[in-house]
Amino acid sequence: MQINLVAKNVELTEDIKNYVSKRVTNLEKLLTRIEEAGGKVMANFEVSKSTNHHKAGEVFHADCLIKIDGKEFYGSADKEDFYAAVDDVKDSLYYEINKNKDRTQTLFKRGAASIKKMMKGLSKKNPFTSKY
Repeated sequence: MQINLVAKNVELTEDIKNYVSKRVTNLEKLLTRIEEAGGKVMANFEVSKSTNHHKAGEVFHADCLIKIDGKEFYGSADKEDFYAAVDDVKDSLYYEINKNKDRTQTLFKRGAASIKKMMKGLSKKNPFTSKY
C-alpha cells in the first residue's frame, strides 16, 4: 500500500505522519485481500489548515482518496481538532469501502442463486441475459 501525505498551511511533523499512517493502515484489514490478489492500492491523504486568521470554528481540513484497482473512494472532514478530522475521514472511508464490499458479495450471491435455480430447472430465466 502506497500512502502519499500532503500538508498545506500546516507543518508536517513526525507525530502527524505517524498518526495519519496509523489511521490509514487501520483500513488495511479491508484491503489485504485485494493486495494479496495482485491488486494495487494507493492512498492520497491531504491535511490542511483552512485559514490562518480564524481562532474558532472548523479550522482543520482532512481528505483522502483511495484508489483500488480503478475504483476510487473519497472522504473529507472539517473539524476544530486536527486528530478528529483525520478520524472522521477514516470512519467515512471504512464505511464506504465496506459498503462496496458488501454490495459486490450480495450481487455475486444473487447471481449464483439464480444460476443454481436455472441448473435445477426451477427457473427458465437466463441469469446472463435476464430473459426467459
